[in-house]
Amino acid sequence: MAGINRRELLASSAIAAAAAPSGWRAAIAAAPASGTQASGFYRYRVGGYEMTAINDGVWLRAIDDKFVSNAPYQDVQHALADSFQPRDKLPIPFTSLVVNTGSKLVLIDVGTGGQLTQLAPQSGTWDANFAAAGFDPKSVDTILISHFHQDHINGLKNKDGGLRFPNAEIRVPAPEWSFWMDDAQLRAAPESLRPVFLNARRIFADIAGDVHRFTPGDEVAPGITSIPAYGHTPGHVVFAITSGNASMLALSDTSHNPWLFVRHPEWQAIVDTDGTLAAETRKAMLDRAAADRMLVQGYHFPFPASGHITRTATGYDLVPVLWQPAP
Repeated sequence: MAGINRRELLASSAIAAAAAPSGWRAAIAAAPASGTQASGFYRYRVGGYEMTAINDGVWLRAIDDKFVSNAPYQDVQHALADSFQPRDKLPIPFTSLVVNTGSKLVLIDVGTGGQLTQLAPQSGTWDANFAAAGFDPKSVDTILISHFHQDHINGLKNKDGGLRFPNAEIRVPAPEWSFWMDDAQLRAAPESLRPVFLNARRIFADIAGDVHRFTPGDEVAPGITSIPAYGHTPGHVVFAITSGNASMLALSDTSHNPWLFVRHPEWQAIVDTDGTLAAETRKAMLDRAAADRMLVQGYHFPFPASGHITRTATGYDLVPVLWQPAP
């Protein structure tokens, strides 16, 4: 049957309304719009482990022709428009991952701590969503940090500087610590990176003795192994999570946005410390996920931030998970 165009559809709607029975009238919505969203958490399983994605809102980051250093801005705009995104903004959601192994409650990255709301006013929903998911910060056993950018570590502390997870062991990549906590690196850093150095000191300086530094490649929690994934930052890691015959990759910031950097893995973002290395790492991680048909989770992917990676003629693509009523 031939397709119906918009004009024909509107005309048929008018005819149907005219033919309605005498006395019939359309229902009128009397309830006001709520203006609120449902709690942002989502559960699924990897083998015997229960995973819970915790949403911390989104940053609508304005971008320009410098955001991708090795691609024409027009191509970047087209990639966004083809994915029904605004051409001048990049939606950057924040999603932490809680792994319940049955014996340990492990948290991978801790969100913004509500401390980026001036920069990203739609962020800062983590606490409410964590509580709505039924979790208590005192119950977290282990915190795994992928790297030291503010949206991944600020949630370790309250705005007044107190620890938010008082019983948790904090584990961070040793190369990441060595870079951001080094005074010589701070003195040599470009002005754009100084806030990251100073924020890392704000979060870690007074708890340094209690922070465990692991070597990328180590098993860092039951069934969770760190994998070096350098480039986004000097010590950035991803996490392979295995339970029984099931596995997934928590990609951290390997790809900031699937419509740009999964579909075009060679593109280099200004947010990467070493763009060339970040692109090489991205291709390697995406290739592994596609070859092994692994579930992936991306910290900045559309909520609930998980899916599978497929190969395409020019790169890769993300196939998001379908919502399930129970994990």
